[in-house]
Amino acid sequence: MLEVAHLSLHYGRHNALDRVSIKVNKGETVVILGANGAGKSSLLKSIAGITRPDPGAVVSFAGNKISGVPAHEIVEAGIALVPEGRGVFGDLTVEENLLLGAYSRRARKYAAESRQFILELFPKLRDRAGQFVNTMSGGEQQMVAIGRALMSKPDLLMLDEPSLGLAPLVVGELFESLARIRKRGLALLIVEQNVKKSLSIADRGYLAEAGRITGEGPAGELINDPAVQRAFLGAMV
Repeated sequence: MLEVAHLSLHYGRHNALDRVSIKVNKGETVVILGANGAGKSSLLKSIAGITRPDPGAVVSFAGNKISGVPAHEIVEAGIALVPEGRGVFGDLTVEENLLLGAYSRRARKYAAESRQFILELFPKLRDRAGQFVNTMSGGEQQMVAIGRALMSKPDLLMLDEPSLGLAPLVVGELFESLARIRKRGLALLIVEQNVKKSLSIADRGYLAEAGRITGEGPAGELINDPAVQRAFLGAMV
């Protein structure tokens, strides 16, 4: 479904990504693990069309080349990104945020169906549809961010550090929700420092270090790999 090959990215003289290659198959959940500064967020932004990689990068989705395509066209192609920090519109209500997610052409005719699934997935949002998002907790705002992304009717949902700053109980609920999304057949590409939680719902994982992919394997093998446990001991909670 998603294939990334030879993707490099520079911010001025800083080399953020160096010839990165990954793939995500249809309906697959893939996790990218790595410390801060490993280039994980830059990779997701490059796939989403928010940043433009160096010449030579090849990004294709569902058999179509999307490298160099504007971000709004990538959404139309079926890729949605939940960015680090959520990126919600705090001065708008929950309902307004969700409706903005259904702006794309591919999403409009499914808007009612998507909204129903999101409110079943996150029941709190049903009761708070008229609440301004900037008055909500971090966990509730993350629900809105994920819901807004799902409203675009994606085939691939990318999430950048979805558990960042959330209480442990909320993190558990978040990953339960992601497991439910996975069961609907969506492909997930997740950047996450909570190794145990993310690998528990994943099919495969990649290890990122200093802008490069340094390892990969089935989630079940990675979660029991002593080297992975040593590298991410602080995240094994």
